[in-house]
Amino acid sequence: MNRLRLRSAAGPFLSCILWSLTACGRGASVPASPSSSPLAVYVGTYGGGGSRGIYRFELDAASGTWTDPILAGESENPSFLALHPNGRVLYAVNELGTFGGETTGAVSAFAIDAATGKLTLLDQQASGGADPCHLVVDRGGRNVLVANYGGGSVAVLPLDADGRLQPTTAVRRHAGNGPNRARQAGAHAHAIVLDPAERFALAADLGADRIFVYRFGAAAGSLEPNDPEAAALEPGSGPRHLAWHPSGAVLYALSELRSTVTAFGYDAGRGALKSFQTLTTLPSGFSGQNWPAELAVSPDGRFLYASNRGDDSLAQFEIDGASGALTPVGHLPTRGRSPRHFAIDPSGRWLLAANQDSDSIAVFRLDPATGRPEPVGRPLAISRPVCILFASPPR
Repeated sequence: MNRLRLRSAAGPFLSCILWSLTACGRGASVPASPSSSPLAVYVGTYGGGGSRGIYRFELDAASGTWTDPILAGESENPSFLALHPNGRVLYAVNELGTFGGETTGAVSAFAIDAATGKLTLLDQQASGGADPCHLVVDRGGRNVLVANYGGGSVAVLPLDADGRLQPTTAVRRHAGNGPNRARQAGAHAHAIVLDPAERFALAADLGADRIFVYRFGAAAGSLEPNDPEAAALEPGSGPRHLAWHPSGAVLYALSELRSTVTAFGYDAGRGALKSFQTLTTLPSGFSGQNWPAELAVSPDGRFLYASNRGDDSLAQFEIDGASGALTPVGHLPTRGRSPRHFAIDPSGRWLLAANQDSDSIAVFRLDPATGRPEPVGRPLAISRPVCILFASPPR
């Protein structure tokens, strides 16, 4: 049944956090007003099984109904997507072990047709390591930063004025391993994000059980090791993805190998993280195998969600407005198998979950009072969905 499985709240909030969510002088962001215009949605996929690249559909912002997905641009294993700030260029990692005869994957840049949403390939560049799986664009549209899972590295690719990619200007290879021999024999960079001021880049490494911190230079496209250079998680955690609270004072890390989410207080002056809470993403009594995949904070900063592959659910947590501490709320089935990714639209009204192993995307309406996802209609069919991207209008 598609009903929230409620659990009792965990113990009282931890009070030892060093930085208040409001200490940095700004509160949580306010969701945008609902729009009557349809929302453009792009979907990154894995090849095979009928998928040929990046797909596009439109979501009605009032009803949650959707158009049939169409192929927007052909690409090989475009597993994670990001948008240029101007809304006119889309970037995708090509999750490959080799590219151009080298042991590296690639990043592709696509021009977006403003009238049709179709994608035209602008160029491709080597990603600086094998199997790139995550990327982000800085606010100024000057650089793409990418995490290479197989290569255990992160890299910076500068952008021209028109959004075309340039060769890497910085590649940083991680070192480290963990107790899970099958997954942690070496470093595996799984995500990279910029802090709100874009002074630091933070990279989750599943193999090393660390979140590495780099000083980021947008003008030079540089990454320099920070002091402290990393924050450690419990051995065997396998940190996978990261999400900021809108205040910028708390960073949440999702650990794939232990099915946990950890909250860190963030010192923006030093680029330093201090953990203050770790909770399971699983419902009480679950005993099977599970690999969490994605996490996101609601635009108003009140709720955090995490996807479970195995339990095939979305875990919901309430966020304390003063400390950033989490309280478990419950779990909701994602209406499919292996929810590898999900995304919340900018208004905070809609959540779309990509169920990779059932070739579907499920649509949920988020209750504005409780944050609870409510299923809408039937899931739409799309082969091997991996990443969902809401595209802002070009400017």
